Amino acid sequence: MSTPWPRPPTAISGPPRDAGSPASGRPSDPLILYSRNREMKSNQVAWVGGVAMLALGAGVLSPVTVPAAQAQESEAAPLPAQFTHFRVGQRNVKAIHQDGHIMWVGTSGGVIRYDSHAEDYELIDNRNGLLANGIFYVGELEGRIAVGTYGGGISLLAEDGSWDTYNVPDGLGDAFVYDAALDSQGDLWIATWSGINRVRGGVESLDQPEQWDLYTVANSDGGLPNDWVYALAPAEDGTVWMATEGGLAAWRDGEWESWKHEDGLGAPYALVRDAITFMDDPAQVSDHHSRQKDEMGFAEVDVAYNANYVVALELDAEGGVWTGTWGGGLSHFDGEQWTTLTTHDGLPSNHVFALHRDSEDRLWIGTSDGLARLDGKDAALKLFTTEHGLFSDLVFSITTVPDQDALWVGSYGGIARLVGLQ
Repeated sequence: MSTPWPRPPTAISGPPRDAGSPASGRPSDPLILYSRNREMKSNQVAWVGGVAMLALGAGVLSPVTVPAAQAQESEAAPLPAQFTHFRVGQRNVKAIHQDGHIMWVGTSGGVIRYDSHAEDYELIDNRNGLLANGIFYVGELEGRIAVGTYGGGISLLAEDGSWDTYNVPDGLGDAFVYDAALDSQGDLWIATWSGINRVRGGVESLDQPEQWDLYTVANSDGGLPNDWVYALAPAEDGTVWMATEGGLAAWRDGEWESWKHEDGLGAPYALVRDAITFMDDPAQVSDHHSRQKDEMGFAEVDVAYNANYVVALELDAEGGVWTGTWGGGLSHFDGEQWTTLTTHDGLPSNHVFALHRDSEDRLWIGTSDGLARLDGKDAALKLFTTEHGLFSDLVFSITTVPDQDALWVGSYGGIARLVGLQ
């Protein structure tokens, strides 16, 4: 199996290789808090409790924020008031979840619990609670922090600080867990790379094998278009939307419906061909991805494009669904019609990896070449890049913290926290 993300997850056992870190004597744990300021004569590094912090001025050992006036100007969108960078070494940041003043950061080298008040952290991996280091999902399920892993099933944090793990012997379709969510009836859905699980009764039923169901292409009569499921979006009306490698699926009261490129999902190859600059094509390195691409009618396309490959999902306020595709842009389905945005419409890239709807009903769009925000279906896209404070233009995860006016953006190698972004 291979991950759909560039640079497949790997467990990093040693310290991050970082040009801003000392050449030797580095601690083994990976979290680095980093910031640059034009007033700094050079990068100043101090190691405190296993954390490397670049400090502004002598004796200041904390995350350092950079005023917008000291960042490079850009015409794409307004600058934030300040930004802070958190380095995680050679890791992808696949998931970010806020739990009060605690930020949970899922990386390809474990999950980091960061206390923003105490400004300290804990790295949780296969040495102290999890079965695998690659993290696809971090969230809260019925009051418990849950982590979906790359090969180690799904783990839930117990009150005593231990982790309860559920894997294939417990009923899980696959040990690779990409997402999890509760529907409006309280049932738990778990997206895996071998179908989707439904645990009737939610978290309380995880220890009851008879409450577990597994839906696949075979037993749904093709209603689930592909067994590799990447994202979930339960709606208030009971519909559970699913992003798969073979299209978009919806489950309603036991009935299935699905949509593919031929139905309107994703932009045509001819429209986006000249804009494809992202080179990571899973079909070039994986027989599975190659076979899926062939079956979906893209056998002749030898670049990173598969419009049926839905990576990210988000619902809108009217009951429609946004889908992020692998090279086919951002598609919206209102229940009857499809509309697709591409680089021709201002999207920074047609490879959409993350979607997040904030408390102001704005849609944040993470792509392979920057972050975009859509303030309304008919509004112009606003673009954000490293010039605005992003750690990298390769965006994998997004969350907002409204009471702090903060946006957290996960990338390869680190996270950016942007405050005061208009």
